[in-house]
Amino acid sequence: MALHFERMGVGPPLLMVHGLGGSIRSWDTIAPTLSLSRELILIDMPGHGESPPVPGRQTMSAFADALTDFIDRERLGAVDLVGSSVGARLVLELSRRGVGRHCVALDPGGFWRGWETRFFQTTILASIRLVRGLQPVMPFLSRHSGTRTLLLAQLSDRPWALAPEIVLTEMRTFAATRVFDEVVHELASGPLQAGTAFTPGRVTIGWGRQDRLLLPRQAHRAQAAFPNAKLHLFDRCGHFPHWDQPEETARIIVQTTD
Repeated sequence: MALHFERMGVGPPLLMVHGLGGSIRSWDTIAPTLSLSRELILIDMPGHGESPPVPGRQTMSAFADALTDFIDRERLGAVDLVGSSVGARLVLELSRRGVGRHCVALDPGGFWRGWETRFFQTTILASIRLVRGLQPVMPFLSRHSGTRTLLLAQLSDRPWALAPEIVLTEMRTFAATRVFDEVVHELASGPLQAGTAFTPGRVTIGWGRQDRLLLPRQAHRAQAAFPNAKLHLFDRCGHFPHWDQPEETARIIVQTTD
């Protein structure tokens, strides 16, 4: 299948995989900085942005297969990998399979236990229903710090500080993602993320200390699954480090992949 992607920057290649409901635009907070020293390959996940869904069920295994095929087709070889949320789980899965080289996974899914699974599923589905219903007034809501705070309290530790245009773009793509609900179902009912002690390169797992969607306790399970990984905890940071701590996030990516 043909996945939509864009390239920017000059340097060693860096494949960037956004999170659930996102698009290549999800990286706008850090892409300009990273592109100064890396060639970024910004990809829309299957069923997101301008990429078609995978045939059949929208599982993590099928998504990882699609990304592996993309890497092979584009002859990216030992490309470095960065992912956010679901995208972070996918780049960890690629590393587990021996695909790519160095890897940075920001708040990856798949390490929940017990009630945390239902918490993730219930809250994210409630949030997407709200976002869809508010689309007619989303330009107004994204412009004002107070409404940004109410809208994004679960995802950001400092939603009032986010740029209105970033918020509007993300809320538009969240609502437009046609496989959103199906992916959430597959995540909640499917297998947990498997790990390995053997990866092709360095692995850094980053996690926001104030992540209210994937709780920070899950970070230590992720590190246990990938014992060679370095764990980096972001202060004053929610589910998306590239939102709340963009400079620190870019620095961690460069340090891991240099």
